[in-house]
Amino acid sequence: MKGAWKKAVTAAAVLASVLALPASAAEPIRLALIEGMSGPFADAGAAVERNLRFGVERVNARGGVKLPDGAHPLELVVLDSQGSVEQALLQQRAAADRHIPFILQGNGSSVAAALVAAIDKQNTREPDNRELFLNYSADDPALTGAACSFWHFRFDAHAGMRMDALADVIADEHTVKKVYLLNQDYSFGHDVSTLARAALAAKRPDIAIVGDEFHSIGRVKDFAPYIAKMRASGADAVVTGNWGNDLTLLVKAAREQGFNGKFYTFYGNSLDAPAALGDAGVKRVLAVADWHPNVGGQASDQYYAAFRARYPAAHDDYPVLRMELMVEMLAEAVTRARSVDAMAVAKAFEGMTFGPDFHRVTMRAADHQLIQPLYVIEMDRAGVPGVRFDNEGSGYGFRTVRALTAQQTEPANVCRMKRP
Repeated sequence: MKGAWKKAVTAAAVLASVLALPASAAEPIRLALIEGMSGPFADAGAAVERNLRFGVERVNARGGVKLPDGAHPLELVVLDSQGSVEQALLQQRAAADRHIPFILQGNGSSVAAALVAAIDKQNTREPDNRELFLNYSADDPALTGAACSFWHFRFDAHAGMRMDALADVIADEHTVKKVYLLNQDYSFGHDVSTLARAALAAKRPDIAIVGDEFHSIGRVKDFAPYIAKMRASGADAVVTGNWGNDLTLLVKAAREQGFNGKFYTFYGNSLDAPAALGDAGVKRVLAVADWHPNVGGQASDQYYAAFRARYPAAHDDYPVLRMELMVEMLAEAVTRARSVDAMAVAKAFEGMTFGPDFHRVTMRAADHQLIQPLYVIEMDRAGVPGVRFDNEGSGYGFRTVRALTAQQTEPANVCRMKRP
């Protein structure tokens, strides 16, 4: 598996391998992606699908997943939650009815929490039809903390891990004196606010919090009033966990109103954001990433080249390494378990160290939180030192401000897991 990560797989080779699978190929191993594929965050859902499909195709290009009865291809089954908890639960039930053992979701911690509860009940009620929840983006710390579940595995750094990385950089930025907190009004947004207050108090107690607001998720069309408040407060920095359209529209409003403060974001490098910021974001927008195209090194560059070969359109230029990594780790866990049984695969995941040399990770057994490197990155113009690649053809990319090893990002474990 390790060697396969080092090879750049072209789109032609991937598609040829998939098309070459015989008609009598073994039953596919199905992965149910439950995500908002329509509605205000449809673009984010489409980006997730591209990344997961890329991972699925790379596994299948190597012949699929080997089980005692032979090799099985992976199959991604896309189920539209429309971004709502209610629809996500209906789709989870639909996946259970089809006996799909693996549920994939991440855009929205409130959705993730509801899915964890539903899958816990599902696995108790139907032990012969268990599901495993693989979370690639829902960052509420409780999901691997107070509300941790044996059936849930998180492949993204949680909000506390990301906030600690950002706070380390803010602590060294002595021009930052006043910070405004603006977040989406749901569990993750409230976590970001709480974590920001705690981290800044610990690392920079001289910083004043001059605003702490929440807004409805996916419903604000004009962020101009919020930017006006930031300017009036005298804030020279904003900390936000916003994502999707809520981040894009926020940074567009900042550009239009000439807000000069820095944005310390969780997802400032996400889909559409750099282009929305334009020159106003240069050296003023920072983000936290588990990987980005300008990490550098041959293996990282090969991975990025393979993704761009598969998805050459500028708008599709949003590779998220952890999503492919999750698919690769699932393939490895199924191989080790010699089964798609959720219990066996969960045990195979626990303690697994995996990944390419440029991004080695470990799935912590105690809470099912992936421990991985993190990067604090700053927006700049493509072509300046450290910014070899831009984002989505925008002419703007990100350079590494601080690189943290997996050991440096590892949080304390607070999970008290009930094991079946």
